[in-house]
Amino acid sequence: MTDFKDRERAEEAKFAMDEETAFKLAARRNRLLGEWAAGLMNLTQEETDAYKKAVVQADFEEAGDEDVIRKLLGDLTAADVDVTEADIRLKLEEMTVEAKRQLMSDS
Repeated sequence: MTDFKDRERAEEAKFAMDEETAFKLAARRNRLLGEWAAGLMNLTQEETDAYKKAVVQADFEEAGDEDVIRKLLGDLTAADVDVTEADIRLKLEEMTVEAKRQLMSDS
């Protein structure tokens, strides 16, 4: 019985660690996306820092990436930046890879 409990605790710990890693990855990716978009909008460093946080916060609106894509597309369009939803989705994929690379090098 102890072996089963130990295995159950190990699975729970692994699940918690996987969830934490996924959260860190998404937050880092969103900060990178915010930095990219801020550069396109020619924001100051202070504005860029605030914008990166706003992009991270936008990800809490709903599950998935649609909330982040919608925010970036709306903000970039409002700033007269010529960007498409496809451009943002491509950048999202690139920043996911970069965020994974950064997390792995931090470990």
